[in-house]
Amino acid sequence: MDPHYLELLRLLIPETILVVAALVALGCDLVQKAEATPERRKSIALGLSVLGCLSAAAAVLLERPDGAGMPQWLSSNAADQWVRITLIGFALIVLALSWKSALTRHVGETYFLVLVALVGMLLMTRAEHLLLVFLSLELVALSFYLLIALSKEHPQSAEGALKYFLLGSVSAAFTLFGISFIYGATGALDFSTIAAQSERTATITPFLIVGIVFVTVGFGFKIAAVPMHAWAPDIYQTAAVPIAVFIASASKLAGFYLFAKLWTIGLAPWIDTVDPASDAIGWRWLLILLAFASLLIGNLAAIAQSSCRRLLAWSAVAHASHALLGILANDTQGMAALLYYLLVYGFAVTGAFALIWLVESHGGDDRIDSFAGLYRQFPLEALCLMLFMLSLAGVPPLAGFFGKFYLFLAAVQSPDPTGALFWLVTASIAMSAVSLYYYLQVLKQAFAREGQFTATRIPKDPVIRTVAVSLAAAVFVLGCFPQLVLDMLPVPN
Repeated sequence: MDPHYLELLRLLIPETILVVAALVALGCDLVQKAEATPERRKSIALGLSVLGCLSAAAAVLLERPDGAGMPQWLSSNAADQWVRITLIGFALIVLALSWKSALTRHVGETYFLVLVALVGMLLMTRAEHLLLVFLSLELVALSFYLLIALSKEHPQSAEGALKYFLLGSVSAAFTLFGISFIYGATGALDFSTIAAQSERTATITPFLIVGIVFVTVGFGFKIAAVPMHAWAPDIYQTAAVPIAVFIASASKLAGFYLFAKLWTIGLAPWIDTVDPASDAIGWRWLLILLAFASLLIGNLAAIAQSSCRRLLAWSAVAHASHALLGILANDTQGMAALLYYLLVYGFAVTGAFALIWLVESHGGDDRIDSFAGLYRQFPLEALCLMLFMLSLAGVPPLAGFFGKFYLFLAAVQSPDPTGALFWLVTASIAMSAVSLYYYLQVLKQAFAREGQFTATRIPKDPVIRTVAVSLAAAVFVLGCFPQLVLDMLPVPN
């Protein structure tokens, strides 16, 4: 084998392990498709996938986080390592939920695509070259297009996958065009060289402005920020719960982390006006406008929702505004706050989706009024739902409150000559009251209304209960003791 390929495999050992596990799971399912029962096929593919994730996690932990011997296009630091372990953790939760999922006959293909999507996310966290950024983004996107189309639990899954594919193709085109314009303006594709070039350049050229705007459009699609958010409600509603969880938690973490690295490393010198004699402004205002629009539209649209899945989708648009504050802070404090926030948000939204699935699997649907009477039959699950919803709303002492608090603190304390960040934080605090209203609508149904869960005795689901209780405990503990995570949370140098 060519020594260059051997070196590449050495640098990408965790990703290689996951690719091998995906191929083995797919091959085993293909061999036994004609003879084995669907349950046996699922158990074998699931076991191989879990084994691959655990092996990849061990490989990540054994890596040297100092970046020694790494090429310029690939990073390896403590923050990357932490994010990759977290992504694998979310993938394991998705695999656990998939045990209950009514998968189609494409069992091997489903687990193959889940692991391939995870490979793309791991590459996103380490990418410091714009071409690798694009390839990893599209690897994740293509996997999700197929996973949503394979989800036969909802008849509208094919329609949702087609919409997602069409909008994703447009965003991919914007991203690629933006990369080409940035390359034309700087003559570089890796983050460090772009940053060095930006420090030598005193003006923001028109080429660079177009490149930054186009790349922002592409990334805005990935993080569901206004006005690139139109796909989120349909996908959250039509995708199978494990896939929706994967998109809402792991994909958001990987996307925001990559977004933050590009802006705070590669394009950091252009955050504000770089030439006092010029009228050009930096990218800070662009992200501030995205954050304001996402905050307003996401919260107001969530009020009008009768579907709990769509409510979580619109609230995700609003949460994207909060996460952008960590990037706008443009310092290590903002990055630490961003990672903490995305972790606890992922826990809360994953738990909420698991309990939506509980309602759907017992004869209901995802409508808010389907939660009526939940506390009568599932008191423990209803209490977990309360913790998840109140954490998403930012109610103390839950983890979501401290996630927002640290983001607001990082944004206010960061140097901002425009003063716009202060008003963005003020608006975020005010809209938190709006978000509390629509989250309480779900809890009112679960605790104060009588419905389908009132009359009959319904057996408990051990998988959903275990996932919900574990995540609710994490949300509560990380809220009461946030420093347990923040003190150990690595941030890029």
